[in-house]
Amino acid sequence: MAEPRRIIVKLGTSVLTGGTRRLDRRRILEIVRQAVQVHDEGAWIALVSSGAIAAGREALNNPAFDRSVPARQMLAAVGQGRLIQLYSEMFGLFDIRVAQVLLTRGDLTHRTGYLNARDTLLTLLAHRIVPIINENDTVATEEIKVGDNDNLSALVANLIDADLLVLLTDQLGLYSADPRTDPTAELIHRVEVIDEGIWARAGGTSTGLGTGGMITKLQAAQLAGHSGAATVIASGDLPNAIPRVVAGESLGTYFAPQTTHLESRKRWLLSEKAHGALKVDQGAADRLANGGASLLPVGVTALTGKFERGAVVRVHAPDGKPIAVGMTNYGSAEVRQLLGVRSSRIASVLGYTFGDEVIHRDNLVVL
Repeated sequence: MAEPRRIIVKLGTSVLTGGTRRLDRRRILEIVRQAVQVHDEGAWIALVSSGAIAAGREALNNPAFDRSVPARQMLAAVGQGRLIQLYSEMFGLFDIRVAQVLLTRGDLTHRTGYLNARDTLLTLLAHRIVPIINENDTVATEEIKVGDNDNLSALVANLIDADLLVLLTDQLGLYSADPRTDPTAELIHRVEVIDEGIWARAGGTSTGLGTGGMITKLQAAQLAGHSGAATVIASGDLPNAIPRVVAGESLGTYFAPQTTHLESRKRWLLSEKAHGALKVDQGAADRLANGGASLLPVGVTALTGKFERGAVVRVHAPDGKPIAVGMTNYGSAEVRQLLGVRSSRIASVLGYTFGDEVIHRDNLVVL
């Protein structure tokens, strides 16, 4: 049985408010209905949603605060609870549960945080719970800026190996020129490679100079593409936009993935510095060499180095020859306790478990 498709939908504040100063409940309910349709068709779907600051402003009757970071953090703190309550009530109409997940870039750059966030999201999705993800604006500083959730959505797409990233906005997609000033501007339906010409059409360069708007969406499409996901930028005003995009209809601008998930993961693992090594018995070495197998603790006979959970390590055959590279589910202190232990006994030995494998096959490259 094939794995469900993994879909990330990013919702900008303009989509949620309809350009007003309040959250538009009718628009949000329609977006939720569309997400539910995709969910009911079997896909795993997660929403990366802006709107906390807008919800905070609404709750406080649109106070005349400045745009300082502390003021915006306060508004986000007031609004985030209201936003997740709104999603919970609306998805609840369809008997679907949601979960709030607040992230910062720092959570995704630290190995342990990356792995914990990945495990949490994949477990939620596997249990048919829809994650509602947002930047943790109440503690973020420089991350609070226009369009930051575009990049966050791409990081989440990378995190869970998403197949498709849908960026819903108030624009139809990427144009050949600025349609607000150039009446001859045409919608670009497909982009194979984001080159200098594409950056120029968005009003910026590949150096990332420029703020907000289409620039951050191109940054997100580029990051998602290098992670193996396709990206579509489309208008949230289009009828049934989410199911139509997921079904492959040509809406907005489609950005082709630049690699496969497997190639992306292999390139990352092989480029990372190894923080230790595991020696395995001949049976484990043979299973790994045949491909498609995870490394279980029962097959590990020794280790060298000191490493944390989520570190990249080398795997050596009994004769010392390197045979694989992978990302560990357990730190070196834990692996040392698990040498030769059957997976069914991990919880009794450690008092907890991060899974049956020392290295899962999805995080392992055979050399």
